[in-house]
Amino acid sequence: KAQRLLAHRRPQKSFFETLIRSLIILCVAVAVVLSSISICDGRWLFARGQLFGLWHFCTVSNSSVLKCVTDLSLAKVEGLSVGVIPIRSMVSFAVVVAIFGLELLMVSQVCEDANARRKWSMGSILILISFLLSATGVLSFSILVKDHLTFTGFTLMYWCEFIAAFLFFLNGISGLHINSLTHPRN
Repeated sequence: KAQRLLAHRRPQKSFFETLIRSLIILCVAVAVVLSSISICDGRWLFARGQLFGLWHFCTVSNSSVLKCVTDLSLAKVEGLSVGVIPIRSMVSFAVVVAIFGLELLMVSQVCEDANARRKWSMGSILILISFLLSATGVLSFSILVKDHLTFTGFTLMYWCEFIAAFLFFLNGISGLHINSLTHPRN
């Protein structure tokens, strides 16, 4: 009876596999934090004394005082006040989806049950969906303010969201790849 139990026992993961899975989880957590900070601040582009963001539009006066308003129609950019609504929704939803994906990744590593592989795959897919939402939001914002774009005008918050989207992509693809390498399909 003891030999039967040992025979059906799942093989232990190698140190290398555990390390890679832990790094993927850590990088996804970093991406969630970066994306959350970027969305909460929301000021993504500084051009010609104006600060364009998801939530505010700010101008810099002669005395270097920043004056911010939530009425984005004052920015005099066609479609900005309406266009940022779906952008805010996409990037915010990307964080929510990434949190659920991160939870599935962590649960799959803590609970070594028969569905662990499926949980890891589903978590990786949710992370890829987060990438699509986040990248679409970043690209849409850039298209919306295209007349004001300069490479040096993007703020640190914009680059945080850009890097978060990139990390979502890398970790989602890596998660699916490590799962296919360690658990080949029958």
